[in-house]
Amino acid sequence: MSSNDPSSSFSSFGRSLFGIKREQIHSIEVSNESRSHGTELESFQKQVADQFRELSEVGDDELLSIEWMRKLLDAFICCQEEFRAILLNKKEQVSKPPLDRLISEFFDRSVKALDICNASREGIEKIRMWQKQLEIVTSALDSQKRTLSEGQFRRARKALVDLALAMLDEKDSGSVFSQRNRSFGRHNTSKDSHHQSTGHSRSHSWSVSRSWSAAKQLQSIAANLAPPRGNEIAATSGLAVPVFTMNSVLLFVLWALVAAIPCQDRGLNIHFSIPRQFSWSIPIISLHERIVEESKKRERRNSNGLLKEIHQVEKHTHHLTDLVDSVQFPLTEDQKSEVEQISKELTLVCESFRDGLDRLERQVREVFRKIMICRTEGLEYLSMSNYTE
Repeated sequence: MSSNDPSSSFSSFGRSLFGIKREQIHSIEVSNESRSHGTELESFQKQVADQFRELSEVGDDELLSIEWMRKLLDAFICCQEEFRAILLNKKEQVSKPPLDRLISEFFDRSVKALDICNASREGIEKIRMWQKQLEIVTSALDSQKRTLSEGQFRRARKALVDLALAMLDEKDSGSVFSQRNRSFGRHNTSKDSHHQSTGHSRSHSWSVSRSWSAAKQLQSIAANLAPPRGNEIAATSGLAVPVFTMNSVLLFVLWALVAAIPCQDRGLNIHFSIPRQFSWSIPIISLHERIVEESKKRERRNSNGLLKEIHQVEKHTHHLTDLVDSVQFPLTEDQKSEVEQISKELTLVCESFRDGLDRLERQVREVFRKIMICRTEGLEYLSMSNYTE
């Protein structure tokens, strides 16, 4: 057949046309995938920014309250879940350098985060112990149930002393409960002692060791945490950015937990290095600065924790202790009114503890669980290269 054969020319043209179409289709698919990838990463950055912007807009009276801490942990869980989805969608890339190194470093920090979760749960348990003493105080000084007598004041004074000793132990030792704080009533029958000992053992089955330090753990998590370089962003198709974002969110949330809740060897002196070009950096930096300023206030410097409700306990019990030690009977109307007002304030704090501590602890547990799930799945993605090589 000659080269001028029309059927040959048509066949050649057809192959060329179909080849062009296949290239165009492949190009469109690559373009769509790239656009989808970019949208996913942008969505993650926006979610983090939105979550922390909302947290940063609260007033000083809400910041570091139990309710605010619960919202903070909710924000972390939402960010963690979206980050986990990104890893799932890009699991083939997770095992490739330099992303594999960045992901491995994130999971190393995640392991250290689990200790802070455990220490926070232990701190919540300590607050519950203080709550029991507060309830004794408010019950003793409940003027609606009984007339305020010297006997009721003696009972309230004893509970205030036990509470002060318990909170002082926490500041001095920075470790697990002393023997004295296991029994607030000091009526140590064998049955009571067995019950309290069992409860103590149960609550510390997940406890950190006595030599553990929250301050050192935070410093270890913050070490070598730096924004990704341009070549890392390019080599990972932008995935280095959400890894850095999640590292920063993890560090801030853990730091806030240590700041708010009684922890072994608390310390807040860690360095946050977040470039302001990230959309979420401004609210996180703002929150960090506000919490640091709160910790520097004179009445907060030696606090057991910056949790708003702990501050209320410390303030009102100090005032009430001075009042209980100075009153003489019969009470004047002004003294009676003052005692009733402080007792009412402490009753509100007890209600906040009753309503909020259980839910806060459940969220800390959920944070622990989410971190474990993400890490377990991520390690599987990292190991994929061993099966494909």
